[in-house]
Amino acid sequence: MADQKKPEVIEITAQDVPLYCPPPNAPRWRLHPRVFLDIAHSPNHSATCPYCSTTYTLKAGEKLKGH
Repeated sequence: MADQKKPEVIEITAQDVPLYCPPPNAPRWRLHPRVFLDIAHSPNHSATCPYCSTTYTLKAGEKLKGH
């Protein structure tokens, strides 16, 4: 059986909102259709990409404004 990698967890700041995956700096092999993720209305301010399972979470102390 092949080793499966753990899904990546990425901390983001309020400046990264609106949030989408894959991020601009993603390597070419990791590209998939762009999907916007809503962390503003999530109780724990995190969201998981349905394509690659990367989880994005808002950095501690960051405040979202106007979202």
